[in-house]
Amino acid sequence: RLRDNRIKRTKSGTACIAIVRDLPEHRDEAISAMQAIESREINTLRLGSGTFVDKELFRAACEFHREILPSCVIKPEHADSSDLANEIVSGKIHAALVTLPVNESDLRVEELRRDRLVVCLRADHPLAGKPFVRPAELIGNIGVLYHPERHPEAHAQMMERLRRAGIRVGEFSSASHPTEMQHLVKEGFGSALIREGTELDPDLTTRPIFGVDWTVDTAFIYHRERIPPTIPILVRHLRRHLAISLKEKDPTEMHGSPKSRNGGRKKPAQSDGKDSA
Repeated sequence: RLRDNRIKRTKSGTACIAIVRDLPEHRDEAISAMQAIESREINTLRLGSGTFVDKELFRAACEFHREILPSCVIKPEHADSSDLANEIVSGKIHAALVTLPVNESDLRVEELRRDRLVVCLRADHPLAGKPFVRPAELIGNIGVLYHPERHPEAHAQMMERLRRAGIRVGEFSSASHPTEMQHLVKEGFGSALIREGTELDPDLTTRPIFGVDWTVDTAFIYHRERIPPTIPILVRHLRRHLAISLKEKDPTEMHGSPKSRNGGRKKPAQSDGKDSA
């Protein structure tokens, strides 16, 4: 109650509106979060975002956290997934949205979504006139990859996928950011593999790859022991948001199902290149 007798919601009351949606199955977490908010334990959230994470997903995460705790200052940090994982372990940041794999035993990994990998090529490339690209047609065409040292686990995973599909990659150009990859493709240094839905340069296009199930997987990671009280609630908010977005896109579509992988067409027979993170 304010001096003029008006009523104002407390910080914990504001958080309760968002948190109560998860009761009663997550009662203890909700109570811990509200106690931490009331005692002002959460003043700043240092939140990381990996280089290849969908920027709209990171924006949604920030918005949801502001809904839970409007007074909390969010300090974003953008870096490679492996660097963000190390910074969580060292205590420099609290949590991060990253692309998998992340091989760090001290971290809790909450997978949020899987997006199909597609081939990115110039709009005037001969393969751009086809509805999809077969793995054999990528031989000699993949010329741009994410820099191996920026995410070693992801690079090793990608090279294994290509090998299993019978695609040998010789010398290639390296990029450290999706925009750099697109620039190299546009300049004629070869095609690349990118996350479906990535905002494209007007001179580029993408095509699905027939007979494989390659995905780039996005996860929320945080320390197993040093868990900011609002983070588990935030993860559930994001999952709910992604589930609603998917239903709005197609009520019959389940994320990761054959329909979502192939735009509603019958799923083609899988080759030895089948793989998902």
